Amino acid sequence: MNKTLILVVEDDKPVQNLMTTTLKAHDYRYLTAMNGETAILEASSHNPDIILLDLGLPDMDGIEVIRKIRTWSNVPIIIISARSEDTDKVEALDAGADDYLTKPFSVEELLARLRATERRMAVGQTEPISSSIFVNGKLRIDYSAGCAFLEDEELHLTPIEYKLLCLLAKNLGKVLTHTYITQNIWGHSWENDVASLRVFMATLRKKLDKNTDGAQYIQTHVGIGYRMTRIE
Repeated sequence: MNKTLILVVEDDKPVQNLMTTTLKAHDYRYLTAMNGETAILEASSHNPDIILLDLGLPDMDGIEVIRKIRTWSNVPIIIISARSEDTDKVEALDAGADDYLTKPFSVEELLARLRATERRMAVGQTEPISSSIFVNGKLRIDYSAGCAFLEDEELHLTPIEYKLLCLLAKNLGKVLTHTYITQNIWGHSWENDVASLRVFMATLRKKLDKNTDGAQYIQTHVGIGYRMTRIE
C-alpha cells in the first residue's frame, strides 16, 4: 500500500519542521512549499493526497491558492492558520477547504485530522454508488452524481458541506447532536470541530437560503445540534 503523500505549505520554518518531523515519524511521505506559487506547482506536478496549507504566505493569500487548486483538483485541503476569526474560516471553507485547524495546534490533533481525512478518502473510494435521489421542497440531492440542486440550479458545495447536507437529509426530521455530526464528518469530536461545524452550517445555510421563499431547511437546536426539516 502506498504511503499517503502530504504537501506542507508553510513559510514559517520552525512550524514547517515540526509538521514534517511529525509526518516522517508517523510514516507519511511529504513535500514542502514556502509560498503559494511553489505550492500550486508542487500540487500540479506531484498530485499529493492531502494538502496542509497556511493562509499567511509571502507571495499570495492562501485563499487564492485554494481557489486555483480547486479549478482542477478535489484534493483534501486542511487549513492550518493563526487566523481564528469565523470570517476567515468561512472564506477558506467557501473557497473549497475541507478542514480548518487553528494555531497553535497539538501534534495529536493534526494527526487525528489526517487520519480522519484518510478515512473519508477510503470511504469515498469503496462506497457503493446509490441511484436514489432525495427531494425535499425545492432541494434535490442526486447521490449517484454526488451533487445537489435548488430549484434545478446546482449548488456549489465544498466536499464537507455536501457530506453535511447528505447526513442531515438521510436523517430527515431527526435532531443530530454536535458530537454525532462531527464524529460522522471528521471521525472524531474535538472542541475545534464544533466551532468548524458552526462555520460549515452557516455557509451551507447561506447557499440553501436562495430562492426558498423563507423556507428554513436546517434548524438549530441551541446547545444540542441541528436537524433538517421537511418542506412541503
